[in-house]
Amino acid sequence: MTPLPAPPIPASLIIVSRHRPEALRRAVTAVRQLDYPALELVIVADPAGCAAVAGQPAKIVPFDTPNISAARNLGLQVAAGEVVLFLDDDAVPEPTWAARLLAPFADARVIAATGFVRGRNGFSFQWLASEVDALAQDHPLAVPEGVSLHAGRPGRAVKTQGTNCAFRRDMLLAAGGFDPALHFYLDEADVNLRLVGQGLTAVVADAQVHHGFAASARRRADRVPLTLQEIAASTAVFLRRHAPGAAAAGLARLRGEQRARLLRLMVEGRIEPGEVRRLLAGLEAGWRDGMARALPDLVPLSRVDRTFQPLPLTVRPHQVLAGRVWQAGRLARVARQAVADGAVVTLFRFSPTALRHRHRFHPDGYWEQVGGIFGAADRAEPAFALRTFAACLGKESARWAKLRLSGPEVGGSA
Repeated sequence: MTPLPAPPIPASLIIVSRHRPEALRRAVTAVRQLDYPALELVIVADPAGCAAVAGQPAKIVPFDTPNISAARNLGLQVAAGEVVLFLDDDAVPEPTWAARLLAPFADARVIAATGFVRGRNGFSFQWLASEVDALAQDHPLAVPEGVSLHAGRPGRAVKTQGTNCAFRRDMLLAAGGFDPALHFYLDEADVNLRLVGQGLTAVVADAQVHHGFAASARRRADRVPLTLQEIAASTAVFLRRHAPGAAAAGLARLRGEQRARLLRLMVEGRIEPGEVRRLLAGLEAGWRDGMARALPDLVPLSRVDRTFQPLPLTVRPHQVLAGRVWQAGRLARVARQAVADGAVVTLFRFSPTALRHRHRFHPDGYWEQVGGIFGAADRAEPAFALRTFAACLGKESARWAKLRLSGPEVGGSA
């Protein structure tokens, strides 16, 4: 007799949001299209964020303090899944993301997992695989396609990207969760180093999210910083925790890196000289703050909600829509209706040009790619290639099917 497949591991997806209700709403719209059958959603948000997702089948935790570690800990304590996943509010997951990121946890040795993160254009990668050391420095990690398992070592851990990561809930609770002294930045890296020696981390190359860097109190939408204070403060805290003898060298390195970054932005005309001085002064103030913060021992966190509330699951077909740039209005209407009917929709809208392609998740709930028939999508491709509409569509739809396809695929046009 063929053994029955193991039931899916109950999991909780935690999203923290503050002052970005529209981004949160878009993220939740994408989450509702995930194909994992045993997933609950936990949202920790400020009042505007809570209002934006009112009525969603989620555990909603009000919290309006600028401390992502404390917010994540609140979500962790109400999570009932055996594994907890984390996604930023300005990111959207591929429909297969949760299933692929959770699959390695069938191996009892796996305690954490991470995947790849695509950037604003939908093609380039912001983050691939890396390790992080006790000095908060990243080191690229070569991994194969698919799933690979890795063990850290003292002072060096496989890094889980904060907008695409998962941990065994009980292990994270026992470790004290995220360090509240790290208000923003390096919070996952700190956890990674603290969990070294307790198990393996899976890197799942095809568990992917798209991360757009929405505007916040810390940066503009184009990633230009508005303040460096929390980056500096968290760096100081991190070094005090993991490499206390390297604080002075760490400050010198941070000063050099951020000064070079700001001068580059000034040369590009994106900030004024006065902003360089103000931001560097904020860095110094943040460092002093981080060096003065209390660092109590992290104690195990307790669970406060054991009720598992899974999202309703529908088996969604993947529908491909395609047309010309002048058909934009009609294509959008067809896409919205297909989403309402329960499909995961990818819409391709091409022009007879060599314009570069962009790929994004539309707030109305469908994936949209626009660009020229002769233009490049992946940035490694030639800027111009002679091809037909059908050839362009075939190439691009095949690119996304391997990440997006969980149900049957159907075609369409408008």
